[in-house]
Amino acid sequence: MPVLTTDAESETGIPKSLSNEPPSETMEEIEHTCPQPRLTLTAPAPFADETSCQCQAPHEKLTIAQARLGTPVDRPVRVYADGIFDLFHSGHARALMQAKTLFPNSYLLVGVCSDDLTHKFKGFTVMNEAERYEALRHCRYVDEVIRDAPWTLTPEFLEKHKIDFVAHDDIPYSSAGSDDVYKHIKEAGMFVPTQRTEGISTSDIITRIVRDYDVYARRNLQRGYTAKELNVSFINEKKYRFQNQVDKMKEKVKNVEERSKEFVNRVEEKSHDLIQKWEEKSREFIGNFLELFGPDGAWKQMFQERSSRMLHALSPKQSPVSSPTRSWSPSRSPSPTFSWLPHKPSPPSSPKAASASMSSMSEGDEDEK
Repeated sequence: MPVLTTDAESETGIPKSLSNEPPSETMEEIEHTCPQPRLTLTAPAPFADETSCQCQAPHEKLTIAQARLGTPVDRPVRVYADGIFDLFHSGHARALMQAKTLFPNSYLLVGVCSDDLTHKFKGFTVMNEAERYEALRHCRYVDEVIRDAPWTLTPEFLEKHKIDFVAHDDIPYSSAGSDDVYKHIKEAGMFVPTQRTEGISTSDIITRIVRDYDVYARRNLQRGYTAKELNVSFINEKKYRFQNQVDKMKEKVKNVEERSKEFVNRVEEKSHDLIQKWEEKSREFIGNFLELFGPDGAWKQMFQERSSRMLHALSPKQSPVSSPTRSWSPSRSPSPTFSWLPHKPSPPSSPKAASASMSSMSEGDEDEK
């Protein structure tokens, strides 16, 4: 296996040459004892000073092609990624995921710069260094966290942590008086690029907070923070509290409107049900009524039967056409006839008939005289 020679270094001090010949002095093969990647995620990643690599085996330099083929087989490829990692977000996590999955067997070390270095070269942070360290420890892709990482990587730092490759996005990072702080790493063939996640960054998150400052200030005042803690003036505090009261009233009105809409909807649903049931009952009632009182209904037949029975019971039996003749008996004398009773004349049907009857009556009177 190729071994680094002690005098083969670049101008920057980073080892660059590989020697395929064995060293002049024979060395016994020493087994690698480098820390292995985390297999279980039941605990946060350790800090580097707690579990530093004390492996005594020679740490040979690898090419990217060799690392991607799984060489060496007796130890993991040690990949280093550094940054500020303020307001740790999905963009950070995706970059670390890419660094972790660059090679088949990778051990990911993450360096986090301290507050002093960050404030000096970049600016003020929202989270302090202890919070940023702890956030990195709980990322599943991280195997080890290096606190107080240097702003520019030195050969001593790379040798101390036995770093094989450095992972970062390929955009030149100008800082600390250099056009690209990773230039010497790229020249040594130790740089592996990762892709940035568009649409998410710490600066974007801070911009959102500044843009919506009033909203967040009002929310935190409502949650119990004081105006002094939020660096809010007395007038703004009163304004924010008044706006919070207005929002509460709006919310109450909105809740009342929603409840009234729900009540109206329920009433409409019930009214539809009642109308439907009423229509069904009315159809049933009309059907029953027609069955009883319709042209061929049962009530008509029953009424006709009863009326025929009543008429039959009330009307007398018919007399025979020819009444029987009574036999005359001598013991009984015939009833006297009263001829002297005048017969009541029937009323005339017309004036001529009336005059004729009057003339006949006058003639009868003359005969009697």
